[in-house]
Amino acid sequence: MKDEIRILTPNGILGYGIPEADFWRGIDRNPDAMIVDGGSTDPGPYLLGLPKTIVSRDAYKRDLSLMLDACANRKIPVYISSAGGAGIREQVDLLVSLIQEIAVDKGYHFKIAKIYSDIAPGVVRQAWADGKISPCASAPVLQEDDIDMASNIVAQMGAEPFVNVLREHPDVDVIVAGRSYDPAPFAALCMMHGIEPGIYWHMGKIVECGANCAEPKGKVILATVRRDSFDLEPMSPKERCTPASVAAHTLYEKARPDLLVGPGGTIDLREASYEQINDRAVRVRGSRFIESADYTVKLEGAGIVGMRTIFIGGIRDPILIGQIDDYLSRIKADACKTYPEIRSGAAQIIFHVYGMNGVMGEFEPMADALPHEIGLLGEVTAPTQELANTICSSVRIDVLHTAYDGQLATAGNFAIPLNPPENPIGPVCKYTVYHLMKIDSTDTLFPFEIVEI
Repeated sequence: MKDEIRILTPNGILGYGIPEADFWRGIDRNPDAMIVDGGSTDPGPYLLGLPKTIVSRDAYKRDLSLMLDACANRKIPVYISSAGGAGIREQVDLLVSLIQEIAVDKGYHFKIAKIYSDIAPGVVRQAWADGKISPCASAPVLQEDDIDMASNIVAQMGAEPFVNVLREHPDVDVIVAGRSYDPAPFAALCMMHGIEPGIYWHMGKIVECGANCAEPKGKVILATVRRDSFDLEPMSPKERCTPASVAAHTLYEKARPDLLVGPGGTIDLREASYEQINDRAVRVRGSRFIESADYTVKLEGAGIVGMRTIFIGGIRDPILIGQIDDYLSRIKADACKTYPEIRSGAAQIIFHVYGMNGVMGEFEPMADALPHEIGLLGEVTAPTQELANTICSSVRIDVLHTAYDGQLATAGNFAIPLNPPENPIGPVCKYTVYHLMKIDSTDTLFPFEIVEI
């Protein structure tokens, strides 16, 4: 065990680009590992439902080439979590195949662990029948049909699967893991060295986003972790961490600022402190971890629920802008009369009015402000692309030509920048499973394989 662990995070997401000078500046600090997150639910369910990768193959290969250079020539291991974006088996295998291409080209040799997070529908169905599944956050109560609708289901692994690999194969060069709790690989390495759990979970929660906790926001960051504290320092000389910037990023994507729930327990930040130790680095102490009585993992499942067509345009008539909500409601009502699929709920129309609460909706604090122009995005989803196209065209025509009180110009009140005006987008995905599953052990849920490249 070491008294001090150094972890280099090249960026918040693999494939988002790594500034080479900052990266090698971090490598020269001799980190014990390079750890990078590969995915997120931020882009929505399509990554899991279709499935798609979060970035292109070339983007992965570009970032991997840099990291594997340091792995092969500096003997610094690489841990990748949530491979491909959604973390399904085929995305784990894709990254390993890219690593193999690079290794063959450069003459590298790697020992690689692949950790899978895919969950068979039958396992979820049995847990559902046994009453071991509960909603996560605002998700509805799980129904059996929701399980069947999912194209893919993954469980978000904690640190234990990474620890199993590191204990059984301490000489592993690369770990490529499926869907993971973002700080899990950071926590796993620290677990091997007797560090306080609250310290490493808090550290992982921050640095999994790279140097987003710096001023200005950056990419490459070095975490130095001791048993009772951790230091954060961005590797760009143009960036610095401050107590305010690090504390602010601790609040990032959190339901509440003091207690952060994850697999196996809760990070308690009520006693955390942030200290400026030099011009560019911050030290954090006092974070604690409260173990849960029950161990739960988050399940994520997504499937295709329809097809989407959109149109987009702008409105500048102040008379129409002043009554836009009523105007769009009448257009929706007319479409509902025309199309039985809308009345049944099989198809739906959504208007996004940018410039008037288009981003925050009902939470907009300046809802009464009247802009001089607005952008309108019309979105139609339906069981088939043909029906989505048909409804979208009809609605777009109504937006262009429906009469309104006080109207002066009989046409030209909706400016359409694209031609053709309707654009088929394709499949629409939905999280059908976004729930917590109580488990007895992680050992069988997240199997791993060792391959030599």
